[in-house]
Amino acid sequence: MLFAAPLMMMLAATPQSGDAVGAGRKAYSECLSKEVGPALDKKLTLGDFQSTLKSKCSAKEAAFRAAIVADDKSTGMSDKDAQADADDQIAEYVDKITGEFEDYSKPGG
Repeated sequence: MLFAAPLMMMLAATPQSGDAVGAGRKAYSECLSKEVGPALDKKLTLGDFQSTLKSKCSAKEAAFRAAIVADDKSTGMSDKDAQADADDQIAEYVDKITGEFEDYSKPGG
């Protein structure tokens, strides 16, 4: 899938040493990526695509979030800061995949 290539490149740039954060990141990004093609085929609106991501990938997102928070807290980060870090990382993946969806939804995309 050509449209998933940038997200997969982002994933490849992160360490995948078998840790919970790496595994959660991989599972979450793969879930997001696999929703692009079917959404494009169905000609979903951006809002509907975002809703689909939330419903289809919520369990993977929760696992990724929990792994980030646990890892951050194990290094002494406060719960508030760990939650903010998780929010930022998740938002980065969602922003990236919705950007790709928007690009490929355009005529000639």
